Amino acid sequence: MGYRASPSLVPASVTLKGVPAQAQHVVPEQPFPQAHPESSALSRTTQDNQMTSHDAAFVVDSSRLSADRLRYIGAATRRIARGIDLDEIGVALCRATVPTFSDAILVYLRDPLPAGDERPTGPLVLRLSRTDRIPQQERDLEDGILPVPGNLSELDGLGTELCEVLPGGALSEVLRGVRPVFTDAPEAWAALTELLGKGFEHGVVPGRRAILASLRGRRRVIGAALFLRNSDRRPFDDDDLLVAAQLATHSALGIDKTVLDGRQALIAGELQRRMLPRALPRCTGVRLASRYLPAAETARVGGDWYDAIPLPGSRIALVVGDVMGHDMASAALMGQLRTTAQTLAGLDLPPQEVLHALDEQAQRLGPDYVATCLYAVYDPVSHRITIADAGHPPPMLLHLGGRAEVLRVPPSAPIGVGGVDFEAVELDAPAGATLLLYTDGLVESRLRDVWTGMEQLREKLAVTAQLTGPDHPPPLEAVCEEVLDMLGPGDRDDDIALLAARFEGIAPSDVAYWFLEPEDAAPRRARHLARQALSRWGMENLTDSVELLVSELVTNAVRYATRPITMRLLRTDVLRCEVGDDVPQLPRLRRARAVEEAGRGLYVVNRLARRWGVTRLSTGKLVWFELNR
Repeated sequence: MGYRASPSLVPASVTLKGVPAQAQHVVPEQPFPQAHPESSALSRTTQDNQMTSHDAAFVVDSSRLSADRLRYIGAATRRIARGIDLDEIGVALCRATVPTFSDAILVYLRDPLPAGDERPTGPLVLRLSRTDRIPQQERDLEDGILPVPGNLSELDGLGTELCEVLPGGALSEVLRGVRPVFTDAPEAWAALTELLGKGFEHGVVPGRRAILASLRGRRRVIGAALFLRNSDRRPFDDDDLLVAAQLATHSALGIDKTVLDGRQALIAGELQRRMLPRALPRCTGVRLASRYLPAAETARVGGDWYDAIPLPGSRIALVVGDVMGHDMASAALMGQLRTTAQTLAGLDLPPQEVLHALDEQAQRLGPDYVATCLYAVYDPVSHRITIADAGHPPPMLLHLGGRAEVLRVPPSAPIGVGGVDFEAVELDAPAGATLLLYTDGLVESRLRDVWTGMEQLREKLAVTAQLTGPDHPPPLEAVCEEVLDMLGPGDRDDDIALLAARFEGIAPSDVAYWFLEPEDAAPRRARHLARQALSRWGMENLTDSVELLVSELVTNAVRYATRPITMRLLRTDVLRCEVGDDVPQLPRLRRARAVEEAGRGLYVVNRLARRWGVTRLSTGKLVWFELNR
């Protein structure tokens, strides 16, 4: 809302460079314009005011000066407080000041602006702010604002772009002061010379027609403001110093807070991006796609996350979660929970146990840490998926024929509540179906409740599936894009995390599974079984390598195992072999010494296999390797 006055009520003239002469209005000895809290600093009159017939300007009675100044300060500071960034604060300070309080204002800000407790390095440098550029068409005389140049640095060539404040100099002493000063004193005039550079005398009228105010943040000087009046306007008085002090203080605190908030948002956003997976893993039997959309600019960073974690036995864990709140603490908690979930997944715990451990972790962090989470484990061999939910919206399943349904998952309280018994459910995961995990920002906003949003999402998935027909599932990337298209202009109040999984599975004919007793004959039998499977699959070219590697792994397992050993071969785009035993100790790759007879098995595996690894299980460990087909 602007400060409004008729063109005839403009209180002063501006003779600075770039101001049309016809736009200058003279107010003879106007002490101070009256300010209305909500509309204009020049809009209200009283019966005691007397107006000339020429300019109809207000002549405020001296007994009302104090009240008028307070009203003006209130209106101006409210206008400054509405600024949400540096540009808006600078524009608000300019418009609240010119021409109501002064004919011109120059605003300098520290370069660079420090944030929070950050200690500035190097000398104090002030840069003429460009944040108060106001387009010519916005300086409407009906708003009580004279048409001055859009760039205040061009006012009569006044002011240099950069000013380095000399330690112990006159400008440094003025900026260290708490109150603004008139520039007619020798010390202040010397500070003005240092700030504006040579030749500034042509643009600054001598006497009490310039006020230099320090912009002080919470801990340090962040800039300076120079208020100027022309010779055809009455000089500043002592009360004007108090007005300038209020304008400078509110502007400085607003700038300081804006810089600090911007730095915190930047750190939180970067932290959140770093915590999200840079790339989804390529796993056997499943295809993945994801999207992450930060909240709208009017909302701060949140704590939504997603993850896909490969598990032993060609399984994969699918995780999506949402931390309550929108600040740096939310992003930090999101990172902690995601890291904890990855660690727990490595232990191959059931989904409900993972949520229980996450709940305990959140409680240890503090009582205010609450998050929702959905944890699912997909097994491409059995074509089954196990899901546990902690207060999160249920997932959607898009079947191959085009039918979309909301999966019935036992609901539970969010993570961090404590004392919750999480429950998991095992469901069919047919080949060709698509599982969609998402956060509530996708289905809930100020314009719709979560149930309405979920129904719209279900209908959107069904419509998307019809585009490719009943026998072909839609591309995953297209599914993600179509789902996000359902968002309207008012639906971006929260972050959105989206994870889509296309179940492809592994056919039973591509799986071979055996139990081997931990005896001396086990390696020989393992080689025989592997040779038969490769022959059945037409992969005899890999027989020698597979027999050697299988023999090494089974021999190592027989040495320590007390229960039957498992061996499984999987034929997908690669050949994968898995050998499991009940020994929790994980083998380490090392180079055996010349006198040692053992310790060369993993070295051989490392040299011949495309990839290999060891995974700890709740019942022992699993050693696996892959070979190119």
